[in-house]
Amino acid sequence: MTHPTRPTRHYDYIGEGQDIYVNSFAAIRLAADLASVPPDAEKVAVRMIHGSGQVDLVGDLVIHPQLVSAARGALEAGAPILCDATMVATGVTRRRLPRDNEVLCFLNDGRVADLAKAWGTTRTAAAVWLWEPLLEGAVVAIGNAPTALFHLLEMIIDGAPRPAAIVGCPVGFIGAAESKQELIDLHDRHGIDIPYLTVLGRRGGSAMTSSALNALALEQE
Repeated sequence: MTHPTRPTRHYDYIGEGQDIYVNSFAAIRLAADLASVPPDAEKVAVRMIHGSGQVDLVGDLVIHPQLVSAARGALEAGAPILCDATMVATGVTRRRLPRDNEVLCFLNDGRVADLAKAWGTTRTAAAVWLWEPLLEGAVVAIGNAPTALFHLLEMIIDGAPRPAAIVGCPVGFIGAAESKQELIDLHDRHGIDIPYLTVLGRRGGSAMTSSALNALALEQE
């Protein structure tokens, strides 16, 4: 293999990663109306907009007033991050984690396929059941399957250990909006108050979710 040689530069663009972040975040703050976002969650909103490229996302964000303190406190105490999808887990920047926290996804666990078949649900939802021994005080991140969020909420209603915070941003046309509304209504309907972040409607996804986690993990942008 030959020694790597940078290709001839034919275009005028910002190449340094940190410079891209700084300029992107500045552009987002100019374009987005962040007035409705809790002050301590502004950087979370900015990173989610950055990860999705959607400035109007801020209008659909629903952020519990204790989200940032609960999630950051849990991570600083060493809590794991439990992810519904490998894409969410992969999107977490490990160097931002304050305690080299575990980032776990059980989707490929050997028990999942049989559970999903027996319960008549998705593999992603079945994998959530494997979180139970780790749920107490964990940070939960759901960025793909509405069934995973429904299943998590059902477990909690049935008495499962409670996570410190839930980043609940499943995406899609079937069940996404409904599952996120149930997360919002968890306190009013069931008396269970767990700090959360979600996005109204069909939008969501792994990029938004991992962006939120990266902001929650470290105050510094």
